[in-house]
Amino acid sequence: MTRSLRSPLLHPLGPTFDAAVDSLGAALAPESIRQYRDAVRNFLSWLGTHHPEVVSLDQLRRDPHILGWMTQLRSRVPPLAPITYILRLTFVRGALNELAWTTRMPELSQLVRRQDIPRRPHSLPRALSDDHDQLLQQELRRRNDLGSNFFLLLRHTGMRIGEAVDLSFDCLHTSGLDHWAVHVPIGKLKTERLVPVDSFTRDLVHRLRFFRWLDPTPPDGHLLARPASRHMLIRQLRSYLHEVSAAVGIPVRIVPHQLRHTYASEMLRCGVDLPALMKLLGHTSPEMTMVYLDIALTDLQREFDLACSHPRHAAPPPRAPASPTRDGFAGVRDALVTAQHMVEMYRRTLPEGDSRRSLDRLGNRLAKILAEIRKLQPPPK
Repeated sequence: MTRSLRSPLLHPLGPTFDAAVDSLGAALAPESIRQYRDAVRNFLSWLGTHHPEVVSLDQLRRDPHILGWMTQLRSRVPPLAPITYILRLTFVRGALNELAWTTRMPELSQLVRRQDIPRRPHSLPRALSDDHDQLLQQELRRRNDLGSNFFLLLRHTGMRIGEAVDLSFDCLHTSGLDHWAVHVPIGKLKTERLVPVDSFTRDLVHRLRFFRWLDPTPPDGHLLARPASRHMLIRQLRSYLHEVSAAVGIPVRIVPHQLRHTYASEMLRCGVDLPALMKLLGHTSPEMTMVYLDIALTDLQREFDLACSHPRHAAPPPRAPASPTRDGFAGVRDALVTAQHMVEMYRRTLPEGDSRRSLDRLGNRLAKILAEIRKLQPPPK
């Protein structure tokens, strides 16, 4: 059964929390609103089962109501994924903060505290391996149906699956002879962008247009038909990708977002710099882009070899001063400069250790002595 067909939650606080989510949803994407409603529904379902006496906001307490619900979430069998636990706490906290503002009950904002929410687990880049990437692309090209062309489009543009299902029928733009770009609509980060594509990717868009023409669903301006809903379309596409992965014998579970990681890593290896890659992916910070990049040992070795073959910042060795041939005060300064140079050059030949550190200290002393000598004026003749 889909989420949209669920029966309404019969709890006295249901309408109150629904109003809070509606208020928050004015500036949120539909998917975020759905997640808010799911989290609130989970909390109120537990509250109605274990504390049916709670029927108004002023009866809510951190202990036992919130802490009891958190304990139940942590003790689930099988256990909740860490990100699911974090999101449920985050969304219920957001709804309570909204109610604290709208009902003028500030104590509601303290029921779920910031320190209750764990940090999100750090996820490593999940780009496909070269073997899995080739196997998947070969199978997708062989099938040449709607699903295969859709996922090839994801692989060669780096789009999120939610962005791709929202593409308009006329998303392909021409910027000149043999130059094309796909217009990616406003998505997760409230940004839109143009992604340059080659002739192969252009043909993918043309094929998806052909499949749209064949579909009996009335035109709605989108590149992909939605027989039921946007959410159902995404679920069908995810299932298709799992089917293709299993058909080619890939033992690990592949999700659509890995195609985005793979695209980002490929662009990096092709020489695309970080600011341009940020624009291609629709990111707002370089830190976000760096999470997507799969820097393999071979990449590091290649960059290291390149840096060694073309050193740009090597410090030149100090030049040896002329031998002190002057008499008097000037000759003393020249002798100190020569000694400082000889100590430094010999220090650089030594490995790390006590001797090298001692010569470093000695060189610093010579530099201080030389600075004091230079302050002195030669005696009058």
